[in-house]
Amino acid sequence: MKVSIDKYSKVPVYLQIADQIKSQIISGALPRGSALPSERALAQILDVHRNTVVKAYSELKSDAWIESRQGVGYIVAAASSEKAPEEESGEVQSGRVNWVSEVADKYLDMEKTFDDLFQRFTDESHYSLGSGVASREVYTSERVAGDIATLLTGSGPCQYFFSPYKGDKFLRQKLVAFLGTKGVKASSGEIQILSETNQALDFIVTLLVKPGDSVVMEEPVHPDMYRVMELAGAKILTVPVDENGMNCELLESLLTQTRPRLIFVNSSYHDPTGNILSLERRKKIVELSNRYRVPIVEEDAASELVYDGDKLPPIKAFDMMGNVIYIYSFSLTFIPGLSLAFITGNRDFIRALSYLVSVRLMASDWMTQKLLGMYLDDGIYYTSLLKFRDVYRTNRDLVCQKLDELAPLGVSYTKPRGGVYVWCRLPDGVDSKQFIRRAYNMGVTLIPGYVFYPCKNGGRDYIRINYSYEPRERLERGMEVLRKALEEELEE
Repeated sequence: MKVSIDKYSKVPVYLQIADQIKSQIISGALPRGSALPSERALAQILDVHRNTVVKAYSELKSDAWIESRQGVGYIVAAASSEKAPEEESGEVQSGRVNWVSEVADKYLDMEKTFDDLFQRFTDESHYSLGSGVASREVYTSERVAGDIATLLTGSGPCQYFFSPYKGDKFLRQKLVAFLGTKGVKASSGEIQILSETNQALDFIVTLLVKPGDSVVMEEPVHPDMYRVMELAGAKILTVPVDENGMNCELLESLLTQTRPRLIFVNSSYHDPTGNILSLERRKKIVELSNRYRVPIVEEDAASELVYDGDKLPPIKAFDMMGNVIYIYSFSLTFIPGLSLAFITGNRDFIRALSYLVSVRLMASDWMTQKLLGMYLDDGIYYTSLLKFRDVYRTNRDLVCQKLDELAPLGVSYTKPRGGVYVWCRLPDGVDSKQFIRRAYNMGVTLIPGYVFYPCKNGGRDYIRINYSYEPRERLERGMEVLRKALEEELEE
């Protein structure tokens, strides 16, 4: 079976594949009962995503040209001289909707590696060093249960489980004070509450980015962030990150050549590298934003997790022109599973954002907002933040100690001054994609470095290690498993 792909054709790739197979069936080149390559095999032969082949085969199967048999795979169902069923009868026959064919390509062809690994953090049979989830050691279940009961009995039946789309007013007022501790001035009317960073960025991109627009992002960058851009049809322009964050010289050079719709920056304890954008560069990025009139979207979830040195003000604190859209998430410093984030920015932008939210969400999570508002008000959140720092600092030091012991094997890293990630370089010749499979089979989950590169053109020699979720004892055992997996990898 011969299939060729014309990457410059306007015909979708899956249809090119399906049409060529269909033609070979009609011509007799593929007679009845002929076996077809498996989805994975054909994807490798054609150098396309497996989902593209799945969609092509589904198209042929729905038209009765091929069929699938358990234990055999795909085979040709129609002889070359036969017509499709609807052509024989002249009528359209009833049948199931071919959902693989109906769903837009961009939702089928997304990289699954990060999501699959991230979701494994709930598997207690494995040590989770991959997922960026808050520690379970700070907020006890007894305390949370009691406080939720207090909220339920004290708020009145008319308020149960309902918060306006803009977010709970009392919480927004408390967030004004919280922002004040970070040097950011905002009114409650300039704050939109949402459930998480991903949702916040998705709404922002919906408002600002059209298909074909360019956006600037750091590289490496979290997969969820660049996938939002990809789904919006944006062209991603990347700027490398070094020990002081995004390289502003390269950013400025890029801005002189193009006009992106926005600049996305993860300013504090960057995911995945753990680096922090220097004070000088924070000011420089604001200057560039103002000069070229390009909005900045700042993600700042880890900024309170400082272990060494001073806490830096966010980029937003230097924004005198209203050009910075600021996202903060409580995902690493609140109760695991109760997710909440907020956006603050220019009043006109927030007004438009809130309208979009009102169209898509009638109400937002009532309980989480009330609980966080109460903890911000009575100071519990701030005292708990100190506990989070102590837990994470201790865990960081443990991971770094274990990595230091692996230095003779060729492992290297830079000790992060805060946050919850270590960006670890593997020994020469060790491929992270292959290594994490071995590590998982031995009982530990890790994230391979290449998933943090939009074009998959880097990171094959890096892994990201998270130290926020597992308690110290399990973290230590997980690092021992990592060591054994690496020793086995190097022996082969």
